[in-house]
Amino acid sequence: MSINAGQLPHLSVQGPVATLRLNRPELANRLEVEDLKAVQQLLARVNSNQNIRVLRITATGRHFCSGFDTRKISGDDAGTLFEATAQALEQVRPLTIAAINGGIYGGATDLALACDFRVGVQSANMFVPVAEIGLHFYGSGLERYVSRLGLTVAKRVLLAGERLDASQMLSCGFLDKMVGDMQELQAEVDRFSSHLASMAPLAVQAMKRHLNRFARGALDMNTLKDDIHRVQTSADLLEGVKAKAEKRKPVFIGA
Repeated sequence: MSINAGQLPHLSVQGPVATLRLNRPELANRLEVEDLKAVQQLLARVNSNQNIRVLRITATGRHFCSGFDTRKISGDDAGTLFEATAQALEQVRPLTIAAINGGIYGGATDLALACDFRVGVQSANMFVPVAEIGLHFYGSGLERYVSRLGLTVAKRVLLAGERLDASQMLSCGFLDKMVGDMQELQAEVDRFSSHLASMAPLAVQAMKRHLNRFARGALDMNTLKDDIHRVQTSADLLEGVKAKAEKRKPVFIGA
């Protein structure tokens, strides 16, 4: 993974796997307005590259992200921009993994929830101080908290400001897997990225869209039927069935 010398988030691509890295370690990877705009631009680049099947989100340093710089919140503009970034991340075409290398706070917790999978180190912890500072969390973030973690956990974190350590993050479903340290995190994320990249992209990307819509109560049955038909008549399905019969790994082309 390459890291740029600047402060803005950086995208690197190796084959079917892309890595978006937050890059303000001296500020616990706090997000500025320009960071959010950069993330949206990078997600657009990822969407335009059909060869990318997996996107990992991680960060430089000891923290994953400390959320938005609350000192710069003015009116609804910052919240709207942050919400749009989280929505873009949830809707990005490839499968996504949040590689949580440390503390994750504020709105950054929703960025992780917008990813399909979350792997974190044992030293990770999370905290959302919105109730302490008088800030109302944006609507789609509330929806993600409830649909991913359930109403009880959402209230504990958002209303009571409860701090969760990595074990609690794992038990409540925020983390899919917990590893010991950064070295294990890198190894596990690499392994899992390779596994996900081997899946049939036409099928998994379509199912991802509909699972997320179903979680929001916004499933479109006509679009679902169209996608099912497209996958059922695809070259990938023929390849998958043939590879299984021949006891070999399939080679999917996404068509």
